[in-house]
Amino acid sequence: MAGEKLAVAALADSALLREYELSDDDFQRIRHLVRERLGIALAQSKRELVYGRLSRRLRALKLRDFRGYLQLIESGDAEELQHFCNAITTHLTSFFRESHHFDFIAQQLLPALERGNGGARRLRIWSAGCSTGEEPYSIAMALLESMRGLRGWDVRILATDIDTSVLSHARIGLYSSERLERMESGRLSRWFEPTQDGGQLMVRDELKQLISFKTLNLMDEWPMRGPIDVIFCRNVIIYFDRETQRRIVARMAALQRPGDHLILGHAESLFQVSKKYRLVGDTIHRRLA
Repeated sequence: MAGEKLAVAALADSALLREYELSDDDFQRIRHLVRERLGIALAQSKRELVYGRLSRRLRALKLRDFRGYLQLIESGDAEELQHFCNAITTHLTSFFRESHHFDFIAQQLLPALERGNGGARRLRIWSAGCSTGEEPYSIAMALLESMRGLRGWDVRILATDIDTSVLSHARIGLYSSERLERMESGRLSRWFEPTQDGGQLMVRDELKQLISFKTLNLMDEWPMRGPIDVIFCRNVIIYFDRETQRRIVARMAALQRPGDHLILGHAESLFQVSKKYRLVGDTIHRRLA
């Protein structure tokens, strides 16, 4: 009992020490904006995370409270709306994360394309929610290391994210040595160049030339028409409610032909979301006719 009282008192003290007040009404308005603009169902439990991320914007803008900040967002300030979206979205990624997906590209997809798609000589891959670029660069490495008979093909990777700041990072392609410490030495030396200070490494142009980085909110109109052979949408739809998941996946299915693939994250499933795909591997789905 004494411990519980101390915990309650500590929470009360932390609230008193806060720089800004985040009222219940303010938080509900934020949840509504996140749902409307990003399609994300923001849980009540994310209140502290929201406070921590958005309070930086209040500080930068020299605003006194969340009410004033929300008025700015709701007034249609496009630049601040982008900052708001950047702050809310989460970007956890790494090179060759969930490595079996890249093994699938090298060992199954590319050999099948060599056998059955030689006439078209075209390959399109979309990395949806690409964050700071580790995923599309990993895809590019997997392709170039395994292409063999696909040399001379028209190959493009589209990498999109709603967050303009992480896209800028991705386009530059500069990473700390710590971000690459798990990569095998042969692959590292082949695809990255050390900077002069030795503390960072730059992606080689051969990889960059395959990738187009674009800003895209999955809730808005999509400029691409397809067909897209493989869509990576990993650890993205998990943040949407079920109805939004259905809409997003249906739009992706419309960009794919029977036999094309949709790859999700380890905690994601199409159960009760879509019947347009069949599970053919560990979170690897094939488009049905």
